[in-house]
Amino acid sequence: MAKDILLGKTLEELTQVVLDLKLPKFTAKQIADWLYKKDITSIDEMLNLSLKARTLLKENFNIGLIPTLKEECSVDGTKKYLYPTNLPHQFIETAYIPDDDRATLCVSSQVGCKMGCLFCMTGKQGFQAQLKAGEIINQVRSLPEWHKLTNIVYMGMGEPLDNVPEVMKSLEILTSDYGMGMSPRRITVSTIGIIPGMKTFLNESECHLAVSLHTPFDDERKKLMPVQNVYPIKDVLSMIREFDFGRQRRVSFEYIMLKGINDTPAHVKELCRILDGINCRMNLIRFHPIPNSPLIGSDEETVEEFKNLLNKKGLSTTVRRSRGLDIFAACGLLSTKELMKQQNKDF
Repeated sequence: MAKDILLGKTLEELTQVVLDLKLPKFTAKQIADWLYKKDITSIDEMLNLSLKARTLLKENFNIGLIPTLKEECSVDGTKKYLYPTNLPHQFIETAYIPDDDRATLCVSSQVGCKMGCLFCMTGKQGFQAQLKAGEIINQVRSLPEWHKLTNIVYMGMGEPLDNVPEVMKSLEILTSDYGMGMSPRRITVSTIGIIPGMKTFLNESECHLAVSLHTPFDDERKKLMPVQNVYPIKDVLSMIREFDFGRQRRVSFEYIMLKGINDTPAHVKELCRILDGINCRMNLIRFHPIPNSPLIGSDEETVEEFKNLLNKKGLSTTVRRSRGLDIFAACGLLSTKELMKQQNKDF
């Protein structure tokens, strides 16, 4: 029988673990300190636990740390880490992005994705499995640079708010005093607009929200993002308008620039109309080409003009700097490459 893993358990869950093992309740906090604050790889290293406690833990649990399978480093310093999963020939990716005094980690929340967005390589893999909280936390905890991290974004493989229970557990561990103690203002969770998941996330966490928008027009969005058929963007925006974000919490919109599809002055006008009254920022993203896709990224001149038009109309807009193009840093590319390699297919 496979042992359960400790990584990814909340303090409440660890408390139940120690009570079931008939250990003192305070042992749970000690275990959490070792798991989420210190560089250990084995239960034997939890030195302030009694020998009895360590023995009982080893008989029933593994820590659950999974080392990276592959690392690729870009000329710009971006690193892409590939992790194995419990599924054969299936992998997840994590991107480490250093930038002056910031170090951002982009984590995955699912193996594959069921959302089928036209511009996303992960969606072409199809959905394989939900990641457990421990598998999400492992992307942070097993990272060589984990002590350097200043920011975390849930913008890797999968739709985070299609995996709400495990994502919320991972957020608790990242932000709690017993866990990694990060400020929720340093964490952003992205979604294509899963309204039930958004409600849970907004009400039960204090982290920032990013919404994948990509076009303000319904018909275009249906073609790019099938979720529009289930959760129309007008309903997503209506829910956002009803929520009080306060002064510190931020909502932003992600917008991949696609040549001849969503980069015209008409799109600028409609974006300003549908986002009117929402205190937000717009992040324009250059399209990372993916194999066998007819989509082409907008040219630099168009991107810059689009940004300037939005800013002139009062919508705070920036262009996200492309990173790691030489190492398949866009989500889904590296794992698909490895998947094809394992299956002896061409990428």
